[in-house]
Amino acid sequence: MDQELIETDLLVIGSGVAGLFFALKSQGLGKILVVSKRELWESASYYAQGGVASVVSDQDSFESHIQDTLSAGAGLCRPGIVEMVVKSGPERIQELIRLGVKFSTRNQDQRELFENFPHSDFDLAREGAHSRPRILHSQDATGKELEGVLLRNCQKSSSIHFWEFHQAIDLITSEKLGEPGPNRVLGAYALDLKTGAIKTISARAVILAAGGAGKVFLYTSNPDLATGDGIAMAYRAGAEIANLEFFQFHPTCLYHPEAKSFLISEAVRGEGALLRTVSGERFMPKYHHLAELAPRDVVARAIDQEMKNSGADYVLLDITHQPAHFIRERFPNIYKTLKQYGFDLTKDPIPVVPAAHYICGGIQSDENAGTSLEGLFAIGENACTGLHGANRLASNSLLEALVFAERASRSAAKYLAEKKPGLNIPLWETGKADKLVEPMVIKHNWLEIRRTTWNYIGIVRSDQWLSQARRRMDLIQEEIRQYYWNYLVTGGLVELRNIAIMADLIARCAIYREESRGAHYNLNHPEPNPEWARDTVFQKDSGFLK
Repeated sequence: MDQELIETDLLVIGSGVAGLFFALKSQGLGKILVVSKRELWESASYYAQGGVASVVSDQDSFESHIQDTLSAGAGLCRPGIVEMVVKSGPERIQELIRLGVKFSTRNQDQRELFENFPHSDFDLAREGAHSRPRILHSQDATGKELEGVLLRNCQKSSSIHFWEFHQAIDLITSEKLGEPGPNRVLGAYALDLKTGAIKTISARAVILAAGGAGKVFLYTSNPDLATGDGIAMAYRAGAEIANLEFFQFHPTCLYHPEAKSFLISEAVRGEGALLRTVSGERFMPKYHHLAELAPRDVVARAIDQEMKNSGADYVLLDITHQPAHFIRERFPNIYKTLKQYGFDLTKDPIPVVPAAHYICGGIQSDENAGTSLEGLFAIGENACTGLHGANRLASNSLLEALVFAERASRSAAKYLAEKKPGLNIPLWETGKADKLVEPMVIKHNWLEIRRTTWNYIGIVRSDQWLSQARRRMDLIQEEIRQYYWNYLVTGGLVELRNIAIMADLIARCAIYREESRGAHYNLNHPEPNPEWARDTVFQKDSGFLK
């Protein structure tokens, strides 16, 4: 199959809110190529129900939002980053409104609200660990609204180009090409999932906005595409990776044999829903003074403990005490989806279980989204910016995506102005690989990895379980290496390779951190240790960096 070299100024890997907002802010910098491994709209951002946390009310304050974020982050947030992100929020919200995003309001036209900022007429929700209502939302489908508006605006630009159904395989670096000097990212190889062709992309800068890694676990709220691609590619290229042990489990995903990954927003608890055992007993007040609105790690562990105590497969989320018309109007999409599974949110307590939701760590990045590799920027969930620390505050993720996409755009502009010398990039070589790996082999290893992570690296961990997980990952990764070099590359094989690396890195980081903090809980080290109030930073070939 003929190969060709595609040249672009900016290569954006991922088409969620972070990637699209970056592209929109960067459209004057040259040619931009956005690569998406599914349809352009298909991303974790699209499925975000809750909203965007930001101070837009005269009943709120920057200081309160900052303190809530620091408290949830359990001592690992970077205070300067937290302050910067929180104080940047209102400007990004105004920008979204100008682009056409419609947030839910009580009475006024939202376009008028910022004329007398701060204002309290947005229909602000309150979620876990927030001391004030500050979540801007579009009913219960905020991600869908943001994704749609950003995509429509991007598609109007002549400088932004899109590739759907293209799977990024690996980053191309100067070190891999044997060039002297600091390691620099020069582009990427991408698999056309429809034709099987592998394309070589030369880029002056690469922006990783490839999302999270929930599919590493057996139960997750994430869509199928969340296989840790960005983090795994950056790791293989030599970038510093941080805090992967802090994987947040959302407390309330629907428990139903036909529901693959339906999340029931934290906003439901924010509007008064209670958690009960299968026998009807409310249990959260005995675990935390904020009860159902405690930080997510507390709620997830409490549910896990109650399930173990009773032997039940789920607990119940009950908002039936609220008026039916309010529930239907506030949560129309959740209400509609639950009806499809036979539940009436206004009348029935809903069976729920915790599920892997958000990775607080990722590619180590600075205040301008720069990484340890020249020419590589990381934004969105695959970045570790320092905002979330050991446990993300609810609805801070979309805020983070917007703020760092804008800062990355400014940073990329400066980098492109430096006019780095171009290098000859080799086209992808298939070599002697001439067969497809059997799909059943990929499926078997995929399930083995996900069961192992759920059982041994899940909500509650121990030294023994983590060591067992590492041993299993070593064997599986050796098999995958043989598949990768001996068989033609497929999308399934690329994703399998990435989730295996992610599972191994999460286990390594969890073993290394000898304490419990935030979203990481180890039975052998159940308390936080002040000596561990620091990031876990890992780099290929160098191990843990101190």
